Amino acid sequence: MLPRLYSPEALQNKTACELGADNLRYLKTVLRLQPGDGIIVFDGFGHEFEARIECFSASGVHVSLGTQIPQADKKISTTLAQAIPKAGKMDLIVKTAAELGTDVIIPFTAVRSVSRIAGEKASAKVDRWQKIVREAARCSRSPRLTVIEPVLSFADMLSRATPDARKLIFWEEEDQQNIRDVLNDPGFDEVGHYFIVVGPEGGLSRDEVARARESGFISVSLGKRILKVETAAAAILSIIQYEKGIFSQRAGG
Repeated sequence: MLPRLYSPEALQNKTACELGADNLRYLKTVLRLQPGDGIIVFDGFGHEFEARIECFSASGVHVSLGTQIPQADKKISTTLAQAIPKAGKMDLIVKTAAELGTDVIIPFTAVRSVSRIAGEKASAKVDRWQKIVREAARCSRSPRLTVIEPVLSFADMLSRATPDARKLIFWEEEDQQNIRDVLNDPGFDEVGHYFIVVGPEGGLSRDEVARARESGFISVSLGKRILKVETAAAAILSIIQYEKGIFSQRAGG
């Protein structure tokens, strides 16, 4: 299987590209590739090419682009709004969500969030998460990069949901409707975008859930089992992708 590299520049209508110095050591020293060897290059915007190394330089790797690799149409798009958890748990959430085909991740601060980041620290965290999604896309062979948005307040996060989205807020106190009810509702068979809100370790407050409902969100549960915050998002995204998205086998998607 050919090595797969990310190009930070868009590749549409290009015949060549330059991979930066960060790829030089990986290709030349770790993989021991040489000019003329084949690789795969993708740009995170759905463009992926068979390519060939032309030459190495001190600044990077010059690559010629060959045949474009066709991509299957996505059945759904997903946005995960995740309250920032403690310590390094967000790294795992971002990695798993990206591998599961999440289009956008919105980190936000909830009332019960223990970790609160802002300013330069928040920007540094977002930069780190962007590196994680690039690596996740490379390893999972996804042609698209998950977008990491800046850290938002709860109210600003709610406003990011578009009117066409199926807006779901997961709440452990919800006892009327679970995720199966929502996904099996025939009235929403043609929904193409799911906007999912997951709270922090301490859960979402009643006031936050009420505000979300006022913004058109439906509160949903995963059932009686309580999951850790780093497991909840992965479980939710896996269920939705199995029923409606990349893992679904339903004809016509």
